[in-house]
Amino acid sequence: MAAEPFKPFTDDAAALTIGGMTVENGTDRISLSGSLDLARDRQGLDHAKALRSTLDGVIAVLEAERRLPARATVAKPAVATRKPNPFA
Repeated sequence: MAAEPFKPFTDDAAALTIGGMTVENGTDRISLSGSLDLARDRQGLDHAKALRSTLDGVIAVLEAERRLPARATVAKPAVATRKPNPFA
């Protein structure tokens, strides 16, 4: 069974692994983490093509966006609240 194609910005769950690099999907951003070595061999070529294809998809979605902001807003993390320890 073939893997489902990576569709940028469509969900907050999909992830794609290329070598040692992980591309994580999100509805508001795509995250790249890890490391990817592009060696001068067939595997390096395959990894480079997979990375290019993935980034081409991301670029296409961003370019099609009618009202793309200059910079995305970042949600502030929830503030921790102190609660009494019920076991104290």
